[in-house]
Amino acid sequence: MKKKDGHVHSPYCPHGTADRLEEYIEQAIKEEFDILTFTEHAPLPFGFNDPTPNEDSAMKLEDIDSYISDLEFLKEKYRHLIKINIGLEVDYIKEYEHETKQFLNQFGKFLDDSILSVHFLKLNDTYFCMDFDEKIFGKMVQVAGSLEKLHHAYYQEVLHSIKSDLGSYKPKRIGHLTLVHKFQKLYPITFSTESVIFEVLQAIKDHRLEIDFNVAGLRKEFCGETYPGETIAKFAEKQKIPLIYGSDAHSARDVGKNYSHYDQLTNGS
Repeated sequence: MKKKDGHVHSPYCPHGTADRLEEYIEQAIKEEFDILTFTEHAPLPFGFNDPTPNEDSAMKLEDIDSYISDLEFLKEKYRHLIKINIGLEVDYIKEYEHETKQFLNQFGKFLDDSILSVHFLKLNDTYFCMDFDEKIFGKMVQVAGSLEKLHHAYYQEVLHSIKSDLGSYKPKRIGHLTLVHKFQKLYPITFSTESVIFEVLQAIKDHRLEIDFNVAGLRKEFCGETYPGETIAKFAEKQKIPLIYGSDAHSARDVGKNYSHYDQLTNGS
């Protein structure tokens, strides 16, 4: 099986590093990857206001053409050494499905491989970026009514993303499935979300989608596990749902990081 990192970012990420695209690629080659998918945060839907303080969650729409052309050039340059995929990490945002579909209809033909993620939740008529920091997450717990209610709201939104009609260019992979666990050391989970997670996995299987096995949580101070964790990932494996390793690298040095967790899970090594 070919070695793939299916989730990396780029200098086009406003909240990332200035590492050049070539640096990401060279690191992937050094780590002996066969395939590398760039999945920069797609421009947010028209009319949606980024709730983060610096409004830097995603690349600007005016940068998308340069992003695609840069990667098309590098695909050709490195074609004898590694397969480069042009992709995006597309946000599913409730009530902005139409705008997202329009965007994908316009740019989807240039994409090889993309991710659909939930970062933004609407609670009491206000959108929050749930993984921004622990303070925002704590406020979301208060607005939702409890940590358990917030978890269920998140998984219901993931379900909506899976079932949403975003057109023929809708991404085939669901990003960091358990992102709501990012601050679990501060907000311990003392309840079961097993039934709703199994519902999510069944929907992924029914829609023939993949799961982003995202190792970024291992690098997060208050998380300490992959998204999804081992138990959920093993169940997905048994259900024959494809798990695709993703470093979620926002710097070149993190490309391929903690790949051993994925290798042990999928190959039992």
